[in-house]
Amino acid sequence: MSDKNLQKPTLDKDLAKVVHLEQASGFVSKGFAGQGIALTFLVLVGVIAAVLTEGYSGSIFIVAAAVLGGYMALNIGANDVANNVGPAVGANAMTMTTALIIAAIFESAGALLAGGDVVSTISKGIIDPAAVASAEIFVWAMMAALVSSALWVNLATWVGAPVSTTHSVVGGVMGAGIAAAGFSAVNWATMSKIAASWVISPVLGGVIAALFLWFIKHNIIYRKDKIAAARRWVPVLIAIMAGAFATYLSTKGLKKIIKIDLQTAILIGLVAAGLLYAITKPLIRKQSEGMENRNQSLRKLFSIPLIFSAALLSFAHGANDVANAVGPLAAIVHTVEAGDVATKVSIPFWVMIIGAFGISFGLLLFGPKLIKMVGEQITKLNPMRAYCVALAAAITVIIASWLGLPVSSTHIAVGGVFGVGFFREYYTKNSKRRLAFAKLGSTTEVKRLGSEEIRHRKLVRRSHFLTIAAAWVITVPAAAIMSMIVFHILNSLA
Repeated sequence: MSDKNLQKPTLDKDLAKVVHLEQASGFVSKGFAGQGIALTFLVLVGVIAAVLTEGYSGSIFIVAAAVLGGYMALNIGANDVANNVGPAVGANAMTMTTALIIAAIFESAGALLAGGDVVSTISKGIIDPAAVASAEIFVWAMMAALVSSALWVNLATWVGAPVSTTHSVVGGVMGAGIAAAGFSAVNWATMSKIAASWVISPVLGGVIAALFLWFIKHNIIYRKDKIAAARRWVPVLIAIMAGAFATYLSTKGLKKIIKIDLQTAILIGLVAAGLLYAITKPLIRKQSEGMENRNQSLRKLFSIPLIFSAALLSFAHGANDVANAVGPLAAIVHTVEAGDVATKVSIPFWVMIIGAFGISFGLLLFGPKLIKMVGEQITKLNPMRAYCVALAAAITVIIASWLGLPVSSTHIAVGGVFGVGFFREYYTKNSKRRLAFAKLGSTTEVKRLGSEEIRHRKLVRRSHFLTIAAAWVITVPAAAIMSMIVFHILNSLA
């Protein structure tokens, strides 16, 4: 058989199965419906903040900060949450409406139940509060950080680039700190770690996702008896997922409920992995009974675990990233009420509610655009590929925690999607196992153009890769420059 018969679909055909938006999300995207609902939410946030802080000196600052925090939360929901559910939607494991509902519920639950009750007011030690001249200057700096980071994430969402909201806040705080107290106020050692994470996060996520996809292809997809192979290995992969997420949630998602060290979390993960393996092994065997020996059957076995992974990622994201929206707001509330600047502050429950509901509203109103980008437009995903991305996200965060590296869930998840796509390009051209398997049973799927075409076929959209990479690189400096400008404007008006 010639190489001509080994050709897969072209990129356009490979990405052709795009999930249409459901009627609800389509409605809010038309005209100004979404913007109107978002504006109403921000007005309610301002009213609630005004009522709760009535009688405080400087309550107007808290009201303004609350509105800005709500605006930031909306943008986090519109941009960052896509990484948790986008792959599952792109793989057709669930519809857009289902994804929006699951993400909204679990993001809110993570924020309210497990969101950290104490955050660093200077965003992971970026600036030294003692270097800031006064409480008033500190308030303006946090205001500037909120405005700049929210505007940057809003702009990134508009151009269709998933960016790290954590890095946006870091850039905003750094820029405001420089404007308020000079370059000496910035902890450059911490900033160097964050800069290193720009490379480490996506590369590590991509490599881990690619390794899992290689494992699935080698041990399940390109086997004569796919169903028998799936019965053996799918429970193992689900157990790995359970162990990874149990460890992930123990270390990163449950800090408010209970503090668990990494060693204990790993032990919890191993127990969870053993339990899930024992539970799912007979279930997978039963589910696979009567299935045809083809890839479509395998995809059904991965769909339900993929939905659970999307829900768990959303819970952990809500628990961790709500601080990006409300951390500076909590710092402003404390500073205005106490009249001093603290390194760490408690987050009032009403502030957490603003963050949780803001993220959910942002997701429901504006999330489909980035969900489509992550799940459908970078490369074609199916449940097996999307499952690899979810596993990579959880495992990479665990490794980063062990190494003490600040990483971005956005960079990890999107890096995983790119890793899956680039690995498929390599595997399609170079795998002897795939070529041998294709020769055993020629199907319409592998009867395509020719050897020259297959050597140059691309399974990742390069334009999206370049756009997203550029947005990642300039996020911190762009947010920092915007924050400096906003700070000087606010300070001059004071």
